[in-house]
Amino acid sequence: MRSVLALALTFGATSPAFAASGPFLSMSNTDFVVTLAFLLFVGILLYAKVPGLLGGQLDARAEGIKKDLEEARALREEAQTILASYERKQQEVQAQADRIVASAREDAAKAADQAKADLEISIARRMTAAEEQITAAQDSAVKEVRDQAITVAIAAADAVISKQMTATEANKLIDAAIADVDAKLH
Repeated sequence: MRSVLALALTFGATSPAFAASGPFLSMSNTDFVVTLAFLLFVGILLYAKVPGLLGGQLDARAEGIKKDLEEARALREEAQTILASYERKQQEVQAQADRIVASAREDAAKAADQAKADLEISIARRMTAAEEQITAAQDSAVKEVRDQAITVAIAAADAVISKQMTATEANKLIDAAIADVDAKLH
């Protein structure tokens, strides 16, 4: 069918060749020679099955292109799958980073609260220690004042007693003190 169609198209395309002068079927007519050469060329192409070879090559090329397109489609789908996987992983990493930041903020807030509590405890200890030092200083000052008062009172009593006491009364007091000590020891 192809051969008949090719011949019909060939003769239809060569119709302007009949415009040459002289008898058409003579070898001196260039139009006839060109037509004959063309038909011979087309016959050789058909005998060598060139249209089938060209069709086979075109079919093979079309099949190769189809395979390439299918492979490209498969690669595209794989790339989309990988992209979706990476997007999920990126979202998971982002969520994990958000959780880490939130946890760090909570830890920082807890550390700040603990530091405040520790500072309050430290201040309370220092206040207690300062109050104890103040109390000790007051007690020491009161003791010093009492000791000073006792020293002054003893000095005053000594001065008064030494003015009023005679030697015989002093000897009596010494003997009484010795007897008192002797009675307490035995």
